[in-house]
Amino acid sequence: MCGGCVGTEYPERGTTCLEGGSFLLNFVGCAQCGRRDFVLVSNRAEGLQDGEEIVTYDHLCKNCHHLIARHEYTFSVVDDYQEYTMLCLLCGRAEDSISILPDDPRQMTPLF
Repeated sequence: MCGGCVGTEYPERGTTCLEGGSFLLNFVGCAQCGRRDFVLVSNRAEGLQDGEEIVTYDHLCKNCHHLIARHEYTFSVVDDYQEYTMLCLLCGRAEDSISILPDDPRQMTPLF
């Protein structure tokens, strides 16, 4: 992975968890060939581990195939919530939790 290719290493992305694609606004150019072009997604792998869906892939320079970053996305269901995480030098880090119930108990106001 190459810190010279990105503007900010592991930028904080809030709740934006990407299962695919690239955060091109953080790509400043390839540190190896010096060009700023599209980023390729390569070596995509999907699997289950301990009930958690894991998607991994590499971000590569379109021109010289230099490895920019490795991307990891996870999804799981914990109790009544869907949990998402993302960790990538280029795309950043993020977490999200969404209730699978019609009304999210965390958003309800107490009656008394």
